[in-house]
Amino acid sequence: VGHRASEARRMFASSAQDPSASERSSVAPAATAGAKAHVLQPYLDCIRHSLTAALCVQNFASQIVERHNKPEIEARANEELLLNPLVICRSEDEACMIEPSVNSVRVSLRIKQADSTEEILAQKFVRFLMQRADNFIVLRRKAVEGYDISFLITNFHLEQMYKHKLIDFIV
Repeated sequence: VGHRASEARRMFASSAQDPSASERSSVAPAATAGAKAHVLQPYLDCIRHSLTAALCVQNFASQIVERHNKPEIEARANEELLLNPLVICRSEDEACMIEPSVNSVRVSLRIKQADSTEEILAQKFVRFLMQRADNFIVLRRKAVEGYDISFLITNFHLEQMYKHKLIDFIV
């Protein structure tokens, strides 16, 4: 173990004294990726905080059928149980719509697709996820019109899962 530690120290000391050209060139893409993440962070934080506020749902039985509990955002039986939808846009091509109700929240995302290659990749990825919607409990099989992917979160999901982990999965 002592030999390995001294070898590791020696390698670290040599790399700190004379970084090679490959190491210097690898720093630039990481800095660029960090800058892109830095620009995207306020948008993601806004979605995260809005979801945290919207996910204050409770158990609410159906007012029409006894012993039924359906997501009101999907059933749309009573307009008084639906809250105002919130649309968070980063650009025309990138948006998030949060539709809260008394016992459920529907989150729809539009993914930015700059060219035909990105459109094909996004379409294949979303299709792949939607075919496995049973494995992703909160994922809807069909997205809301005008959006690429949708999630439906009910009060039962929040009873079974951690709220912050669910928000991290969506964001």
